[in-house]
Amino acid sequence: MLQRKFDEVVKSYFPNAKDAKDTSIHYLGRMQIEHNIDISKVLMATSVCSDDINVPSTTFFNVLFGPFIMGGLGGLPFAGQTGMTAFAHHIPDEGSAFIFYGPHIGITLDGDLGKMYRPRQEDTGNSCGALMLALSRFGDAAYRPVLNDDDYQQMKLEESLLSYREEIMDSDNKAQAITEATYKIIDKKIHDHIKSCKDEFPVDKVTLLGGIIINTDYGLDDYFDAKNFEVINLKEL
Repeated sequence: MLQRKFDEVVKSYFPNAKDAKDTSIHYLGRMQIEHNIDISKVLMATSVCSDDINVPSTTFFNVLFGPFIMGGLGGLPFAGQTGMTAFAHHIPDEGSAFIFYGPHIGITLDGDLGKMYRPRQEDTGNSCGALMLALSRFGDAAYRPVLNDDDYQQMKLEESLLSYREEIMDSDNKAQAITEATYKIIDKKIHDHIKSCKDEFPVDKVTLLGGIIINTDYGLDDYFDAKNFEVINLKEL
């Protein structure tokens, strides 16, 4: 019953979102049936936020090799070209590559976006914490992130979002807007890194699944709003 209520709340913001575990099964099936991919030889990479709440979100983690972790705060692929190259070099012989990427956002049963109840905590907390922190700072029109070694990922995340700042702050739902903007940034970076590192891959194709992870209450299934599923032919890049 609770899961059904969450389903209604989630889809009021993300109409195309589906249960994350069902999403995993669906796309694993498409990889096998539509693209003839042997999932027993697939190495998975992720570019999702380092937040611990994302680990159990999908069954990809239980089925595929890996993950090779590219993502840091907010889900940006901070491993960069070196990370993409390393991932390419780790693919099993006669195997395949799969990259799962995107930001995440919490939601409560009351429909509060950017919030969630974490395990063994009575009060709600931010999700994604890094994005909600950036959002709070963007409320100050004079604020500019300053890159430094002590908080590099957060500052780089905020710097990446600056071009979307006006769009985010003008939105009726700022938490959703900053999450959607972050997806666009991650998606572009993943595609750019694949293109620049294409000659490092021992395979001809790389499968991508990008979207937004939607965190619900502890013990309930999360959701995933899929935005991009594609099998890239590296020879055509």
